[in-house]
Amino acid sequence: MKNSKEETLKALAAMCRNTLMETLEIEYTDVSEDALVARMPVTSRVHQPDGVLHGGATVALAESVGSAAAVLFLEGNEVSIRGIEISANHVKGIRDGYVYAKARILHKGRTTQLWSIPIVNENDELISMVKLTTITLKK
Repeated sequence: MKNSKEETLKALAAMCRNTLMETLEIEYTDVSEDALVARMPVTSRVHQPDGVLHGGATVALAESVGSAAAVLFLEGNEVSIRGIEISANHVKGIRDGYVYAKARILHKGRTTQLWSIPIVNENDELISMVKLTTITLKK
């Protein structure tokens, strides 16, 4: 991360225009030397029919923050990042508020990377635990 936190978050916001991240109202909120955090509002737009957060929206949040973290921490200007496997355990329902995803790298290989992405609510209670594998491809 060569830019300031504010510059980095502004650049991530610009990358999200006219994408799924904008549709889901995903916002990158914090970045450190080893983690990227994003949040998503939980409203009827991301509910399943019975009124709780849809697991697919949760996974979209996780893949968005994990892939963005890969771009940041793996010098993404020279490579393309793709998610190649994702798994999620949904452990608690949520009907409103925000969920927060924090991507941290567990394995930083030249070709593949493994990310841990817990999804928590505003009280820091675990909603879902996501594991994402990304691949780095030369542009």
